[in-house]
Formats: sequence, C-alpha cells, structure tokens
Amino acid sequence: MSGNVALLLWRAAERCAARPAVVEREESVDYAALVKRAAAIAAALLAAGVAPDDPVAILLERGGDAAAAFFGTLAVGAITVFVNETLRPRQIEYLLAHSGARHLVTTHDLLARQPRALHADVRVLDVRTIGPGGDSGLAPLPRVGSDVAQIIYTSGSTGLPKGVAVSHANLLAGTHAVVAYLGITPDDRVASLLPFSFVYGMSQLLCAVAAAAALVVERSPLPQQVLETVRARKVTVLGAVPPLWLRLLNVAAFRERPLPDLRVMTNAGGRLPTEAVRALRRAQSAARLYLMYGLTEALRSTYLAPEEVDRRPDSIGRAIPGAEVYVLREDGTAATPGEVGELVQRGPTVTLGYWKDPELTAQVFRPNPLRPPGAPDTERVVFSGDLVRSDADGFLYFVSRKDRIIKTMGYRVGPDEIANVLYGSGEVAEAAVLGEPDELWGERIVAYVVLTGAGSLERLKAYCGRELPRYLQPARIEVRAALPMLPSGKHDLGAVRAGSP
Repeated sequence: MSGNVALLLWRAAERCAARPAVVEREESVDYAALVKRAAAIAAALLAAGVAPDDPVAILLERGGDAAAAFFGTLAVGAITVFVNETLRPRQIEYLLAHSGARHLVTTHDLLARQPRALHADVRVLDVRTIGPGGDSGLAPLPRVGSDVAQIIYTSGSTGLPKGVAVSHANLLAGTHAVVAYLGITPDDRVASLLPFSFVYGMSQLLCAVAAAAALVVERSPLPQQVLETVRARKVTVLGAVPPLWLRLLNVAAFRERPLPDLRVMTNAGGRLPTEAVRALRRAQSAARLYLMYGLTEALRSTYLAPEEVDRRPDSIGRAIPGAEVYVLREDGTAATPGEVGELVQRGPTVTLGYWKDPELTAQVFRPNPLRPPGAPDTERVVFSGDLVRSDADGFLYFVSRKDRIIKTMGYRVGPDEIANVLYGSGEVAEAAVLGEPDELWGERIVAYVVLTGAGSLERLKAYCGRELPRYLQPARIEVRAALPMLPSGKHDLGAVRAGSP
C-alpha cells in the first residue's frame, strides 16, 4: 500500500466538501475549509524551509488546527511528531531533541502556559499567524509506502519514551482495516476523546477522514461532560480506554439512559474487565461493542466482533483483516491452544522500528520464525512483549505484559487476572495491581483501588478470599481517592506505585 496519507483529506474534500469534518463545541469545520487550512499550513512549512523527510513537531490542542497541521505536514513530505499538550518543558525538549525536529507548529499562547521557556533549537510556527485558507490545489507530495510518516512516542510509566517510526503504508493499512470492520460511513459522527499523540486517538482522526465522517472533539476529562457532548452532538461511534469506560459507567445517566444515536462502541488501550463489558452491554444494548487490542509498534492488531462479545467477554478476538497473529513459546515455536505464549504479529501494520535505536529495533522486530524453509529472512514481525493464549476456535485472550508478570510463591501471576476479580466484586471503581519485592515470596501482590460510592474495603477483602486462590490474593489492598493517569488515558503505574495523586 503506497501513497501519501495526506491524500485521505484531499480526496474527502473532493467528494464531500460541504460535510462537517471537525466539530468542536459550537463550531464546525467542513472538509473544504479543513483542506484549505491544511494547505495554508503546508505553504507556511515550505516557506520556513521544511524539506521532505524533515521531522516537524506539532504542539496544539486537539481539534481542527491540529488535524490540519498533521495533514499539512504530511502533504509536504515531512514527518509528523505529535507532542501531547499536557507535557512539560523537560519532556517536550526530549521529544524535540530525540526526533531531530527543527520546526515546532504551535501557538505562542500554548507556549506561554508552560512553567518556563523551552530550551530547544527549533523555529516556532504560530498557526494563528497563518491565514485561514491556502491553495487547496496544492497537491500532496508523492510518497513511497515505506517512507516515514510519523514518529509516535510510546507512553510508559518508567524510562524515557521510545519513538516508533510509522510509514505511510502502515497508517493507510491500519485505517482501511478499522474503517472496514467498524463499517464507518460519511453519515457517522466519531467521538475524539483521546490525544492525537496516542495511536488510538490518531486512528479516530484517520478513520473519520478516510470515510469523510465528522470528528466530534471533546477535551474535557470529566465523564459527565463527555456524556453531554456525545448525546448533544449525536455521536454514532464512541471509542475509549478502560479507565474512561469505567468512569462513564459510574454516571447514572450513561447506565440508565441509552444514547439513541450510538451504534458502535470500541475499547482499546488495555483490557476491559469482564464485568465492565457486561455493564456496557446492558447500558447501551443497541450499540455494537468491539473489543480491540493493539500496540504502538503495530498500530491495530486484533478485534472481537460484537457477535462474540456476550460469549467471550474476556477475549481480544482475532487478527484484523490483512494481518496474522502468532502465539509463540520462548523457543519461537507455536504454542498450542490454552498454552500461554508471546503475541507476535505480521502484516502491513507492523511499523518500521524505533527511531534512532537500531539495537532495540533488532530485539523487537525480528525475522519471522515460522517462515517457510528456504524463504529469505527479509520480513520483520513484531514481538509484542504481551503474553496471551488462544482457545480451540482461535480466539485470543490477554494474560499480561511479560515485564509485568508477578512471580510469587513459585507462581507466575498476570495482574489483569486479579484486577478482573476486583472489578467483579462491585466494590471497585478503578484498580491497578502491581508486584513489590518480598524476601520470602519473591514478590507480593499489591492492589491499589478506588472504591465505588458504596464500596467497602472489608467486603472487598472477603470477596477476594472467596474468589481467589491463596497465591492470587493481594497481600495488601490500598484505597486511593484517585489513580493517576498518563496522557494516553491509561493508569500511570509508576505514579501509582510512588503514591502520587
């Protein structure tokens, strides 16, 4: 698959110029205006000396200008680097230096909100000084499918972020697969609740534009405000990460009043507890729920079709169209059904590797161990670091991250297995399970929880005693007022462990 990803916007504007492209609060930008805005930013980048394959950083609030900056940057053949607007100078400076970006598309107002000035050798392009519309006749620069389109920095609770180099072909393959299995059309209104710097958030933008649908932007983290926007703007496709779904389920109006326009719900970015899956099905029974799994290094990986959700609420499904997923043992051979192994993916969404890190690239992106005898080892598959198992029908089930396995009492324990039980108690609104060193057991299990309004720690402990074998029971359960979040919407496990609010 080849071609410039920016063509998605140019083609949408050709066939659906007057349709809404981005809806923010009371404002709406149609596709004709969005492509003109992208062309204006592209012209400003060219005037600033940006050349093909130059990394360009984008620090803008999620919305129409951020979308236009993304497509405008791609249109000139440059590489996009989205900087999450919640980051602080130290993190922004790292991303600028590591990516090699010499141009920063932002606003002076956003920079002024930072606690100090950025110390970075970059030229700032303030989008507010760029005219509202450019020459939409400006054609996106032709690109080969393997050309780098984006550097996505992975979120993590510890260590420095890694930059994943994503090609034009990767983005197009992932977008077309998701549009196909969700059935997105120009009549859809797709909610945008997640940062464009996050694979899931970027996928919502790309899928909306590819289908010429409307992207409805809501930047508030409050579930009540999210629900109000979804209802008022007649959202038809709603995607969220598990912590946000759990918070929405705590809002009575979401549980008790079906959203009449909602036809699709999607979950990614982590495993949704089984009880939450059932609660979502009860709350919005007319909407089709897709349970999805992906990793930054391969964008989208698997999904569970709505027809299977009630039968297999704990499954992440099967490979997306055009991809293949293996479950491999440590020696690289295929695991049998029921046997836990590492998820390994092949196909067109497997990204190019890590930016400026050939050693880590070689560790994670490896030759296909199941290639036919005699075949050259030119293909690279991605070893996810996630442990899964398959059932006899080929459906996959997430077990744990390899690096999050808790080794206690001689057992290897997946934290999500315990968290699933905690949520099933009905006492817990949010939960994170971690291991900590123990001289006798190797590691002890610690659960950090936010109780529901009527939740009881004593009842929770009693429930765990009934539902979990001794080796799976938390040695300690800590009640917190809230669990800290990463910009991606996932729990920040490092901050949870450190006790940060």
